Amino acid sequence: MLGYVRERVFAHYFGNDSIPADAFRAALRIPNTIRNLLSEGTLAGSFIPVYAALNERPDKAAARALAGAILGLLVLASGVLALLGLALAPAITTVIAQGFDEPRRQLTITLVRILFPMAGLMVISAWCLGVLNTHRRFFLPYAAPALWNIAGIVGMLSAGTWFANRALPLDAQLHRVALALAWGTVAGSLLQIAVQLPACWKLLHGIDLRPSMRLEGVRNVLLAWVPLVLGAGVAQLSGLIDTLLGSFTGPGGVSALGYAQLIQVLPISLFGVSVTAVSLPELSREASAGGGGPAPNEQLRARIAVGFRRIVYFVVPSSIACIALSREIVAALYQTGRFTADDTGLVGSVLAAYGVGMLGQATVKLFASGFYAMRDTRTPVKIAALSLVVSTALAWLLMRWLGAPGIALGSSIGVFVNTTFNLRGLSRRIGSVLRGADWRAFGITLVAGVLAGAAAIGVARLTGGVPPVPRGVAVLAIFGIVYAALTLALKHPDAVRTWQSLTAFRAP
Repeated sequence: MLGYVRERVFAHYFGNDSIPADAFRAALRIPNTIRNLLSEGTLAGSFIPVYAALNERPDKAAARALAGAILGLLVLASGVLALLGLALAPAITTVIAQGFDEPRRQLTITLVRILFPMAGLMVISAWCLGVLNTHRRFFLPYAAPALWNIAGIVGMLSAGTWFANRALPLDAQLHRVALALAWGTVAGSLLQIAVQLPACWKLLHGIDLRPSMRLEGVRNVLLAWVPLVLGAGVAQLSGLIDTLLGSFTGPGGVSALGYAQLIQVLPISLFGVSVTAVSLPELSREASAGGGGPAPNEQLRARIAVGFRRIVYFVVPSSIACIALSREIVAALYQTGRFTADDTGLVGSVLAAYGVGMLGQATVKLFASGFYAMRDTRTPVKIAALSLVVSTALAWLLMRWLGAPGIALGSSIGVFVNTTFNLRGLSRRIGSVLRGADWRAFGITLVAGVLAGAAAIGVARLTGGVPPVPRGVAVLAIFGIVYAALTLALKHPDAVRTWQSLTAFRAP
């Protein structure tokens, strides 16, 4: 939610087609590549299963030593890569944003140099997440990024207020606000790890920062980590390709992709990432406890199926809403200041295209976690490479016809290929992951979502003259009420469970 507030402030100051809007999106994408290669996804998949197994022993010394060694190696690797990024910022920017004009290119280079240290800091934050999640501490590592958002918001508001009172041209004001946002982002990364390290220190009884390859479990983590980095590299390469293609769609192309991706990420993070994050440590324990065989396989299958059903219950309606109500959502969220109705039309089209692949994006990590729990990190990489080829080819073809929305649609189709093949491969290993009851629950969410979307479209047409925010609230409220009522009437398990939880608060 704070991420949305940050983006609302960003839209107010920069709009969609300004030089800082495109430059900051591109600059943030580049160091984020390093962060994502070394942090949350790859570290969770390789470090948590090994650390969880060692931590199950009565003697925790080996687990503590492993944690310190991995942190040392991560700090060393991220530091080297950050220095390389600082030195090679002009060359990297030229490759990634070839379609930028010279003012956009120069500002992007400056922002890349400021933002690159953030990559190393976020890797340390991801290590904290791995340690805390293994000890079933989920709130702190997922609440800490709020500080990252707050720091960026403060940076923009402070600079915007300060320079608005100075006799500077508008372009110069926006340039300085963009620099303030970049420095605030780096400061937020420092704050994010500062609040997590004390809890990790307490759980580990101190941190022995020793980048050693000889300690027990380190080689297992690295052997599992290499394929994961390759897999994450495929995903990051896909994002970089989107940015590269977007730079050729004209002013606002890269920024429109960024705005739409941030809306898409909200339901994926709330329901997809959260369910997967809680599931991976438990999947790892179940896979290691049984030593293989039918019983642990059935436990894995059941847990993955429940996770899928819970993700679907929330993400399918989110996907339908983003497709059917994209303009109403974008207008309510962003249409302020320099973000105009024309910007709403472009970003809304991109959001609708991303909505097509939202379910695949939300569930692919859950299915991949099933492979990670069984110490198979190679299969998801092979599937991700195939999906990259598909999404890149389609994005290039569709971009020539549809512009930025075509890039998003190609990406959505590619992620569905990724999810489908992960599910198929997992079913071959542990039996059919999704069975009759799971598909019935999926059908209920789909039917209810379509009917709710139709009702909300009707409300949108009746409220065409209403300002964006109340109109967006009205259509989304109708959508949510109709969807909840229909899934409850059709006895969807998660609808029933949610209703029982809500009514329990009112019981005497």
